[in-house]
Amino acid sequence: MKKSAGVFLCMLTVSMLSISVAWSQSRSPQVEAYIQRYETLAVSEMMRTGVPASITLAQAILESGCGQSTLAKNSNNHFGIKCKTEWTGEKTYHDDDRKAECFRVYNSVEDSYKDHSDFLKNRPYYTDLFRLSQTDYKGWAYGLKKDGYATEKDYPQNLIKLIETYNLENYTDLAISKMKNNQDGAGIIPGSNIALNDQNNANLGQPAAPGRSLTSTASENTDNNTQKALAAVNNSDNLRQNNSGAPAMRVAQTTVRPPSYPVAPFKINHTKVVFAPKGMSLMALASKNNINFHKLLTLNDLGPTAVLSPGQLIFLEKRPKKGEKEYVISKYGQSLKEIAAGQGVALKSLVSYNKTAAELPLAAGQKVYLRGKAPAALKTLSK
Repeated sequence: MKKSAGVFLCMLTVSMLSISVAWSQSRSPQVEAYIQRYETLAVSEMMRTGVPASITLAQAILESGCGQSTLAKNSNNHFGIKCKTEWTGEKTYHDDDRKAECFRVYNSVEDSYKDHSDFLKNRPYYTDLFRLSQTDYKGWAYGLKKDGYATEKDYPQNLIKLIETYNLENYTDLAISKMKNNQDGAGIIPGSNIALNDQNNANLGQPAAPGRSLTSTASENTDNNTQKALAAVNNSDNLRQNNSGAPAMRVAQTTVRPPSYPVAPFKINHTKVVFAPKGMSLMALASKNNINFHKLLTLNDLGPTAVLSPGQLIFLEKRPKKGEKEYVISKYGQSLKEIAAGQGVALKSLVSYNKTAAELPLAAGQKVYLRGKAPAALKTLSK
């Protein structure tokens, strides 16, 4: 498929990626805005069909001109997919490789993303792609060209440059992590003999129900992962480190592995947050994210002498006073400060709602209110 014409700034950025290494290090606000808007769809589609999220996002950026091409805006077609003989839905006609070619029209962008995944998954031309590792984005990029998806000579190189410039492989890693942790019932990819392309992919769960939002459910991931870990007692010989380098934690003689988060900034409760990598200082983290150091401390309820611990969630924006859910259930030894971070809620609000000091360890199994006043103060381990 020939790339559709899009907004000038977006397409200029994309085209320049193939010209200069220096340009490949620049980041376009138009591209970043598109990624932020549709990253959730790419992750959920990877969990549903096995198409790498990095490839999905890169193709969508190229084919739709960051969602601003005529085909994308008028027909919700973000991947330039033509009608083909099997298409029975609405059609539109545009000049492409030939004049007045038939393209698919979708009711929504989500339908376009789903059809793109199914298009690759179900057509025999692309069978070889699904024998590749999901993290082999270069193999997928060149495979798409070889299998006839695009006519442009530099199509694979453009996909690869986009993936590397915008760290799109992080979204592939996130989908793998969600499936590996059996989030949303995810496990082995439906209809595929590919599990997770990971050496530790045994004994996974059942296929996922797609459509869960990264930005809207990131606040639930800590809660879900910890609940599942608390339910399983592991031998101490099986303690391992997660990919952030943070050691596994032991709570009430039960092994709990820290939750997995993307490397790039993401959102919890509509608030931008970053997962602190091992070895990074708060000052370096502030500098990397172009934020004042003292403001960073204030946003995260940290004192001037605070030390960043590996795997700590650091917010880059002011947290809302209310959470996305009415309440969460406390875990043994948790504090309101930890819950406030995990749920993306202002700590002062959480303390006020639950009538309990921020640092006190909580007894397990209590409702911690995120949106309004609790009927009584919480029980703590110090009482």
